Amino acid sequence: MIIKRDIIDVFKQWKDKPKRKPILLKGARQIGKTWAMETFGKECFEYCAKFDFDRQPDVKSAFQVTKDPQRILKELAFYSDVPLIAGKTLLIFDEIQECEEAFNSLKYFCEEAPEYHIIAAGSLLDVAVKKRRMTVPVGKVEVVRMFPVSFKEFLRVSDEKTFGYVESLIAPTRLPEIVLNKLKTEYRRYMISGGMPDAVVALLENQGMQALDHILQGILDLDELDFAKYAEPREIPRIHAIWHSLPSQLGKQNRKFIYKVVKTGARSKDYEDALLWLEDAGMIYRINNITKPSMPLKAYEEPDAFKVYACDCGLLRRLANLPGNIIMDSVANYTEFKGALAENAVLQSLMPMMGGQTPNYWSPESKAEVEFVIQWQDEIIPVEVKAENCVSGRSITVYDQEYHPKSRIRFSFLNLQRNGNLLSCPSPLAEWCWKWI
Repeated sequence: MIIKRDIIDVFKQWKDKPKRKPILLKGARQIGKTWAMETFGKECFEYCAKFDFDRQPDVKSAFQVTKDPQRILKELAFYSDVPLIAGKTLLIFDEIQECEEAFNSLKYFCEEAPEYHIIAAGSLLDVAVKKRRMTVPVGKVEVVRMFPVSFKEFLRVSDEKTFGYVESLIAPTRLPEIVLNKLKTEYRRYMISGGMPDAVVALLENQGMQALDHILQGILDLDELDFAKYAEPREIPRIHAIWHSLPSQLGKQNRKFIYKVVKTGARSKDYEDALLWLEDAGMIYRINNITKPSMPLKAYEEPDAFKVYACDCGLLRRLANLPGNIIMDSVANYTEFKGALAENAVLQSLMPMMGGQTPNYWSPESKAEVEFVIQWQDEIIPVEVKAENCVSGRSITVYDQEYHPKSRIRFSFLNLQRNGNLLSCPSPLAEWCWKWI
């Protein structure tokens, strides 16, 4: 089964840019970066030449003797089965973190050989760059962020007719019940698998929950091995402890990250590097509280008050050992964690729309709390997330009364409608709702 990834369209736009830089593709492990690069090469070029610096260590020598792109290309030709022709061949530098000279060569390809199309990617790229103190070719690459399979991409495969209906929506008008019910069913299935491509395929091909959970557990196990491979020895147990504390952190009513949940007596100064490691690895999103929802939001962040979500709701479900059938049961009572999973899934939809910039949340001293606050173009938009049909609570109303935003969004499983400045949107439509703001 092939899942069409929207990142391919991003690559296509880049291909035809007159002033093109090499792409540096970033994203968490196992999200399909290599597949996306190779698919783009096959679809849009006569030739596709991939050089994997992990599996082909001999290739490194081509970059270690010279910085001249033309000489590098002559050397690379000996390792390629296809010709390296400007404009006709896509050059893929995979696992580029394994060769610092290749990483630095992107600068020279940008300056001296911009006619060549190059995409570079690597596992835990930001982590490796920091650990090895590699020089980043700032201004000489176009950084593109890739994310797990989105619900939009999932729905396009799982229910093409419903996907087409949603795509055709122009205004936030009430959905037919049959459409809403189909969306809710597919969204629950998506929350079970998450967006890791292998897990998505297992679900869509009806391979069964045992096979699906085996895939997700395998990814979690590989993540554990990455801790040992890329982290400093003293940080490994701290990274492990934070990662495995996520279900407990998000299972609390207010979701705020508390160090003592990680370990009794834990202090922020001892665990900050471990948190940064997980962020750099793309495994978590840190969402900071703001003291005031004003432009720019970064100016009002509270660095010591934050929540931590997983990069993928399927991995979070497996990390929490939550059976998939519980999610499919609309009346199942798994209390706070039900809300946490709903928030994590919505956040997954928000991240690509925001270009990888994390939103904030608003939680004043009162009991009110708005899950996400987003700087969208020239607006500050509060976003409330409710699990299923439960929309009780006054937080977003309190926010409205105090700050009078132009737009508000509430995600739940209720039907689509607009009421004044409040857009009530089914959670499955999180990726579409921005055209109605």
